[in-house]
Amino acid sequence: MRTRLFGRLGWPVSEVGYGMWGMGGWTGSDDEQSARALDRAVEGGCDFFDTAWAYGEGRSERLLGALLRRHPGKRLYAATKVPPKNRIWPARASTPVDDVFPGEHILEYAAQSAHNLGVECIDLLQLHVWDDSWTPSQGWRRAADELKRTGRIRGFGISINRWEPANVLAALETGLVDAVQVVYNVFDQAPEDTLFPACERLNIGVIARVPFDEGSLTGTLTPDSTWPEGDFRNIYFTPEKLAETLPRVARLRPVAEHLRTTLPDLALRFSIAHQAVSTTIPGMRRDAHVDANLRAGSADPLPPEAIAALRGHRWDRKPDARP
Repeated sequence: MRTRLFGRLGWPVSEVGYGMWGMGGWTGSDDEQSARALDRAVEGGCDFFDTAWAYGEGRSERLLGALLRRHPGKRLYAATKVPPKNRIWPARASTPVDDVFPGEHILEYAAQSAHNLGVECIDLLQLHVWDDSWTPSQGWRRAADELKRTGRIRGFGISINRWEPANVLAALETGLVDAVQVVYNVFDQAPEDTLFPACERLNIGVIARVPFDEGSLTGTLTPDSTWPEGDFRNIYFTPEKLAETLPRVARLRPVAEHLRTTLPDLALRFSIAHQAVSTTIPGMRRDAHVDANLRAGSADPLPPEAIAALRGHRWDRKPDARP
């Protein structure tokens, strides 16, 4: 498994990390199966794990904490997120920041997450939503500074709203933000426009999330795909959105076939092709998924001609209208 430096924090993180939403917040999660998959990832060289309090109200964090205790001799990096106080995803610009991230709320959930993880110092604490209009507020700034100064966190980050990669640029200029997490995949290439250059200039770590577009880029979805009630994918892949997505996936298959690889491998290798990306965090709940995904972190980088071909599959989507 290759590693890259994680921005100015300087951590040598695996190119393929581990996204833990699925094992804490999706239907069908099994803790024993999740633990086996996590252990297998560590054995395969994965050292970066991303979770959040909201993934099962601490369930995913506790799974990560147990993993850390099972591997005390390995340096594993734990990243988690503070939920918005109003519990609204994604953030709305019309909402005052004190309704979402007052300073005391950030401090409270930093303590809760540290307890769930079983650590005194969290490697990376992120805000789970963001709107750049909140940047001038002193509450989140003081909380971030206090947590760093008192050794309760090593780094502070922001998870950017889906399809809004520029909605963090002002916050980056404060000097308080060490990392950003952003949707970046074959379809969602917009972070390359302004976000990635800003992160490179400021030496900010980049976590690429949703490398498989919530599953479409695995090539396993069909017009009849459904999910249990309450599963997020029912919202993401409405019948109309699924009908719009599947033809785009089909047009990618010849690129994978030309490279003699699978569609998931192509998608994952694209998500780490840009030099600004520190790590990508596919969701993995089974050993077979771990093995397949970690291979992308040791495979040869995609050739320039493949990157050029994938440029033509960019899909600039807009967030759904929010009140």
